[in-house]
Amino acid sequence: LHLPSVQPDMYPGNCWAFKGSQGYLVVRLSMKIYPTAFTLEHIPKTLSPTGNITSAPRNFSVYVSVSEFKLMFGLDDEYQEEGKLLGEYVYDQDGEPLQMFPEKNEDAFQIVELRIFSNWGHAEYTCLYRFRVHGKPA
Repeated sequence: LHLPSVQPDMYPGNCWAFKGSQGYLVVRLSMKIYPTAFTLEHIPKTLSPTGNITSAPRNFSVYVSVSEFKLMFGLDDEYQEEGKLLGEYVYDQDGEPLQMFPEKNEDAFQIVELRIFSNWGHAEYTCLYRFRVHGKPA
């Protein structure tokens, strides 16, 4: 089971661009799954008009949540739980455009949050081309 997110193609500029180097994406899957891996995809340097991919995400983490309210509506109060951290990862700008990050988790979830903490040096924005969640149905 996988969910292609953000864009169905990989043309330069066809990305979800957000201001700065930090942002997040919340995905509500059609069913609960046991996550087995995540993939993050960016265009390769060879397709970039500038010859670099400094706008690619660098450091990111993936959280899952049992509290749909917090993740779906951004509610934040002292009674709400933080999502469960599944892992902290680094997208390698010199690696393959599509990079897979395996996950070992015994709990099923339906809400997944991708948190991007930095990019590869672009001062104005970060581009996310595709984020996928892989897993087994619960």
